[in-house]
Amino acid sequence: MEIKVTSGHLRNARIKAVVSFMFQEDKAFSEEVAAVDRLLNGNITELKKETKFSGKEGEVLVVPTFGEQKFDYVILVGAGSKRKANLDKARILASNVVKHMKKMNIARFLIDAEALFPIKEPEDKIAQAVVEGVILGNYTFDKYKSNKSQYRIKELQVRVKRKFKAMAEERVEVGRILAEAQNFTRDLVNEPGNVITPVKLAEIAQQLGEEYGFEVKVYDEKEIEKMGMNAYLAVARGSANPPRFIHIIYKPKKPRRKVALIGKGLTFDSGGLNIKPGDYMRWMKSDKAGACAVLGTFKAIGQLKPDVEVHGIIAAAENMPDGKAYRPDDIIIAKNGVSIEIGNTDAEGRLTLADALSYACELKPDAIIDMATLTGACIVALGEYTAGVMGNNQKLINDVLSVSEETGEWMWQLPFNDMLREHIKAPNADVYNIGKTRYGGAITAGLFLEKFVDKKIPWVHIDIAGPAHTTTGWYYHPKGATGFPVRTITTLLKDKLAKER
Repeated sequence: MEIKVTSGHLRNARIKAVVSFMFQEDKAFSEEVAAVDRLLNGNITELKKETKFSGKEGEVLVVPTFGEQKFDYVILVGAGSKRKANLDKARILASNVVKHMKKMNIARFLIDAEALFPIKEPEDKIAQAVVEGVILGNYTFDKYKSNKSQYRIKELQVRVKRKFKAMAEERVEVGRILAEAQNFTRDLVNEPGNVITPVKLAEIAQQLGEEYGFEVKVYDEKEIEKMGMNAYLAVARGSANPPRFIHIIYKPKKPRRKVALIGKGLTFDSGGLNIKPGDYMRWMKSDKAGACAVLGTFKAIGQLKPDVEVHGIIAAAENMPDGKAYRPDDIIIAKNGVSIEIGNTDAEGRLTLADALSYACELKPDAIIDMATLTGACIVALGEYTAGVMGNNQKLINDVLSVSEETGEWMWQLPFNDMLREHIKAPNADVYNIGKTRYGGAITAGLFLEKFVDKKIPWVHIDIAGPAHTTTGWYYHPKGATGFPVRTITTLLKDKLAKER
């Protein structure tokens, strides 16, 4: 897809369709649309009256052009209320545009970002959001289907005011990189467990290393055992597919900070000996979403090159039941020496993360961020669309939350407290891998991870169990993997952590 930023008048657009927006509170067209309407002898106005187009979100008015116009259609899209106008609204509207372009089989179109002026952000940021919405909204995973979608966007033009054009061109390129990295993540998560195994995930990391010049270290099960990662190895032992511990390194010439990103990499989770019921085992290919988000983030930073050293860490494994599988009541010594009593083998992700966090702490980073589809309890607490955020450093938590507001990847902080710490005290070891009560399960999982983090290192845990995968689709996310939270983490690295010391 070719993406252009333009500041020319709409009437001069050399494109198949011109798309603009109208909010419910607007009584008249924007100046640009009004000028085009005059060229069409009031055709837009008349059709708007006839169809009672009000600007409600979801409404679309298609106006065929005639005469010597250089485009075939003016398409007016309802933008809803100005009170809800923000950057994510721009993404949502842009994805709605794509859905309509697909219906009409229009491969070359212009989106008038200037018409989204009620969004109280600079037009260059709005242009970036529009591009993200188009790319994310056009995503489909049909690799294994015989009848694949033939629709492809050939050219997208984004129109802004002339004074924003240069900045918008830079922003649009960032938006393209972020959205394509998110789609790359979606592809990986959507792949089934018989395709993406721990070994295959390691191969993909190595391919990224070759493409972008990252150093990539991959450790097999013997090396994992030598490093004392007994918690991680216990989870992996029940599977015929061997584990792989992956460490990717991006290091610019003069990094301002060092950050470790950790992603839960369960390529499939059956629950182990505490096997999941069928309904809950379905979609467990998505239990690698955190690891795939780390890989997607590296795909983005390989192009954006932020001034921060980044270490990507993935303890890839498959949790399966067989004669070698770990059991309830087993006691395991993790890499940092903490003893873990197993209450349930389906609480396996936190065991792999325990050793990954211990490994990351040995690197002495300035910050650690882990991403994991960790608990169903987080979905119960926050719903399917919002991630839970926890950690030991309020500033880092605040940074993550503020960036997520801009990217539209919803997150909410969950509180640590000493009463819940009591619930993970084990009768025969230092810590239990499940809480003694069903309540506060997302928080007790976070408190378990806290046991494996150096208190001096700022750390944030993001439980993405809800928004990492959708069975229904929402906004610019079709059914399946969402690629959450690639845009948030990459933007955090690029715009915040790379600018701090």
